[in-house]
Amino acid sequence: MSFASKLLPALRRHWPHYLVEAAGPAAFLIISSATAVVFHHPDSAVARTLGPSEMVQRVGLALVIAALIMAMAYSPWGKRSGAHFNPAVTLGFWQLGHIRTADAVWYVAFQFAGALGAGFLMFNLLEPWFGYPAIHYNTTRPMEGDYGWLWALLAEIGISAVFMLVLLRALHSAQFKTWAGALSGLMLAVFIVFESPVSGMSLNPARSTGTAAAAQLAPGLWVYFVGPLLAMWAAAVLFGRYRARKALPERPPLYPDATA
Repeated sequence: MSFASKLLPALRRHWPHYLVEAAGPAAFLIISSATAVVFHHPDSAVARTLGPSEMVQRVGLALVIAALIMAMAYSPWGKRSGAHFNPAVTLGFWQLGHIRTADAVWYVAFQFAGALGAGFLMFNLLEPWFGYPAIHYNTTRPMEGDYGWLWALLAEIGISAVFMLVLLRALHSAQFKTWAGALSGLMLAVFIVFESPVSGMSLNPARSTGTAAAAQLAPGLWVYFVGPLLAMWAAAVLFGRYRARKALPERPPLYPDATA
């Protein structure tokens, strides 16, 4: 059977999982866009209460995003699909054999579709406030001044590699497996607070594409493809070798759920 002939049967069997993978990036962009306006725009009572401190604003945004990621990861459907929500994560899991090729293709397609749909939706809903400089249409972009595309690329590589390695180690540990969703949310929160001034903290090419396409602004968009995809794939390759050498416990189940 050719690869192309496997795509349609996979879609028929696992379309609910694919919809979950579309809903993840969509929910992230909807919540992060609304939260960015609430915490950053001067017309917001919350922003006025918190004051001009960018650190305080980023902490508030980070707490909301962390809670969202944990809720999605531990939801029944998130557990069934594996809660990738990110083409780079799917690439890493595919490299390790945790997801079939046909399913990986559909995961990525639906992740981008969800991000694009949410990106255009929020752009139209929030357009009166979205252009404020501190919000910048919720796009990710290499920062100006002391930073630029090179530092942004290195930062995206660094946080993507750390994210993938920690996630994989937790999933292959009987002790920490149930904490994988919490660790994911916690890492994103830390990255938002401390790394976002460098690259805008994408970690996810679908997420960056969704807002960039809606705003028709794509400064350094390639950074958010090359960095996360390269780093998470390389992290998966290295972890695969580490797993083989250390004879780690049985790998996580094949996603989507093989019994579905």
